Amino acid sequence: MEWNRILTPQDEQIFFSLMPGSMVDLQIDFPVKFRTKATLVGFEIGKYIILKHPAPLQMNNYKDVFVDGNGVVVRYLLEGQQGECFAFKTTIRNVTKFPEKFIFLTYPKEIENRQLRTHQRFVTHLPSSIQAREDGKAKQGTELKGIISDISSKGCGFLFKTDNENLKVNEKDIFVNIRNPNDETTTIPAKVCNSRFENGKVNVGIKFEDNDPQIKKLLNQLFIDL
Repeated sequence: MEWNRILTPQDEQIFFSLMPGSMVDLQIDFPVKFRTKATLVGFEIGKYIILKHPAPLQMNNYKDVFVDGNGVVVRYLLEGQQGECFAFKTTIRNVTKFPEKFIFLTYPKEIENRQLRTHQRFVTHLPSSIQAREDGKAKQGTELKGIISDISSKGCGFLFKTDNENLKVNEKDIFVNIRNPNDETTTIPAKVCNSRFENGKVNVGIKFEDNDPQIKKLLNQLFIDL
């Protein structure tokens, strides 16, 4: 998939729909290749972006990479109908020690993006749950209740609330139980592909098993054309 180059006021608005507390991926290639994650603290459009230092208690271990003027590649994900990855190149303006340990980045001159999904997903708000699957059966005591936030013929996004920012859903075989508009429950075999915590919620990326006839029936009930 090719990256598309963008930079308009609308694109800036898209980028900064990332709320404080969102995670971004940092890549630094000098003096050694180094990659880590950091938390977005804030920004001022056209001037700078502020990130929380990824390891404030071990700043000396990172003093050779987090240096004023060093180049950084920033990547982040935004969910939506297609799912998009954004990236831009910038430089470190300043690394503060007081009153907090923050990294100031120069605001980017251009942003690139690419769609991650080949099938468009449609936004929904369907009550649902997921359960671990073993030997073709649902594993008792593993049910997580939430909503389907988006769906396509190939997969869906599952969302649930939690106060545990370290909670993740491991990649595994599952059943997705979806309450359809007729108040019936459709159970679809699927697989967890990824999960991430953001703003008090865990987003779980799910891939359906191929050629399950229940998916077509469910999408027809939702008036979604394949």
